[in-house]
Amino acid sequence: MSKKKICVVVGSRANYSSIKSAMRAIQQHPALELQLIVAASAVLDRYGSVVNLIEKDGFIPHARVTMLIEGETPSTMAKSTGLGLLELPTLFEQLAPEVVLTVGDRFETMATTLAAAYMNIPVAHTMGGEVSGTIDESIRHAVTKFAHIHFPASEGARERIIKLGERPEHVHMVGCPRIDLVAEILKNPIANIFDRLFDDGVGQRFSIDEPFALISQHPVTTEYGDGEAQITMTLEAVRDQGLAAVVLWPNADAGSDDISRGIRKWRERKLDDRMHFFKNLPIDVYVNLMHSTACLVGNSSSGIREGAYIGTPVVNIGSRQNMRDRGDNVIEVSYDKREISRAIAKQVEHGRYAMNPIYGDGTAGPKIANVLAAERVAVQKCITY
Repeated sequence: MSKKKICVVVGSRANYSSIKSAMRAIQQHPALELQLIVAASAVLDRYGSVVNLIEKDGFIPHARVTMLIEGETPSTMAKSTGLGLLELPTLFEQLAPEVVLTVGDRFETMATTLAAAYMNIPVAHTMGGEVSGTIDESIRHAVTKFAHIHFPASEGARERIIKLGERPEHVHMVGCPRIDLVAEILKNPIANIFDRLFDDGVGQRFSIDEPFALISQHPVTTEYGDGEAQITMTLEAVRDQGLAAVVLWPNADAGSDDISRGIRKWRERKLDDRMHFFKNLPIDVYVNLMHSTACLVGNSSSGIREGAYIGTPVVNIGSRQNMRDRGDNVIEVSYDKREISRAIAKQVEHGRYAMNPIYGDGTAGPKIANVLAAERVAVQKCITY
């Protein structure tokens, strides 16, 4: 009996960590065949060559797609989506998947979804139904209306998908696949995982045993042009608290260059004492940093998702995660240096929070694979209200 072909498109480091456990479960499932396309920022060195990490983890890409137009502006973001829509149909024709599995809410997610929809290939969507800021909010719900099988990560998200008119029998509350990785990493700690941490990246070295901040801040597409001032505010607040810091470079969304410019100017002004900067970090290192940090600062969804499960103290800045389901570990602040600084001090003083599994219990990947093996859907969709 032939296996059911499931094609996964990975377009960024966030995409990969958000779907890795499901990819592994699909690869191991006796009734499924994993097909893998790596695209967008995941194939570029300036974003850490995530494709190399994917291959190191034992996955073999069936294809690589160069679809990211340089510039990281609203117009190049739209053009990159169009370029993906030009490239992906050819690969779908060659691979002939029976289901395309897409992740979240990024521009490559939209390109993947539109290509599959026009080609009458059923779409499975993870992490739909959530609420947040930026253009991601709109992309996420649009993809839900194209998708045939839904894998929300929280109960609130499941309810929203059904309210959007999706059939309840095709909405499966499995949790977030990223939590699978977190649970696995925390259950199997690696001794001395930070011994060679500072061999990569750039910047100063410091003792990882002292209190340090973890800074992960991305552009807000609906606030294009404000990124440099926003990241500078964050860096100043962390410095004012006397904390060392691990700082991640931003993702590839519109406004990325603004944040990168702010980081470069910070370093050029010699203000990066006890700060080290990374393009990308392996997921096991990142999770252990989240487990060890005195405070995660910025606007990454990892503070909301993984942070709730780990108990990481988080200062979430601005609108990027607006109204997303969250735990008690998160303090919300605006782009005000004094407000950010006070929140950091409060979180450092509080320390670790209790674990809150609002985004799943670490078993999402196998659940997704089992549903994909069993689920049968009609390509023609019909709204249910």
